[in-house]
Amino acid sequence: MAHRGVDLEEIEAALRRGAPVFVFDSEDREGETDIVFWAPTVTSESIALLRRLGGGLICAVVHPEHAEVIGLPFMVDVYREAGMELLEALWPDDIPYDERSTFSLTVNHRDTFTGVTDEDRALTVRELARFFEEEHEDPVAEFGERFRSPGHVHLLRPFDGLLDERTGHTELSAALLEMCGLEPKVAVICEMLEDGNGAVPPDKAERLASSLGCPFVTGDEILELWDRFKRG
Repeated sequence: MAHRGVDLEEIEAALRRGAPVFVFDSEDREGETDIVFWAPTVTSESIALLRRLGGGLICAVVHPEHAEVIGLPFMVDVYREAGMELLEALWPDDIPYDERSTFSLTVNHRDTFTGVTDEDRALTVRELARFFEEEHEDPVAEFGERFRSPGHVHLLRPFDGLLDERTGHTELSAALLEMCGLEPKVAVICEMLEDGNGAVPPDKAERLASSLGCPFVTGDEILELWDRFKRG
């Protein structure tokens, strides 16, 4: 099936109405398609869709502007500061598709029970979005009042320059939200796996997106949109 392309208006409309966008990074990187939702719209049905059609790790991408508000660290920085021999031994210096990881903390909202159910994860995600919509006198203390860690929602912290620094799904999804003018800039993403082994081929992912009436966009297309966006 020939890829028909997509524009920002279509992506924005889908995200605003609570529909997912399917984002393929590139054959030269992970070669994966991630399903992306805008966090304020996420429901338990959204999480269930990610489990059924994705199958990978369900994560929340926190745009660098928001991450800075609470000093959200990269997990590798937590490892470094901990000074524990085991954590030093686990240093991720051999990632085959990248040099850096965007993994950060894991959290549950304090109103959840186990935190892992579809309803609990949806609540945690929506409350993350709500937190970054608000003004805070003491952001760190207030974040701690609402969330606990460890939890069942994996936070990802994009690099500050987004696609100018790294072209992973973390930055691709954050850049999409920024270009679409969506606030808060918090996304939920999950990789599409085929029978739990390997990535769903992009043509198959695109057919599925089309059957659901959802946009499918490639990393190269997002990079082109980003280049135009940065030029103004």
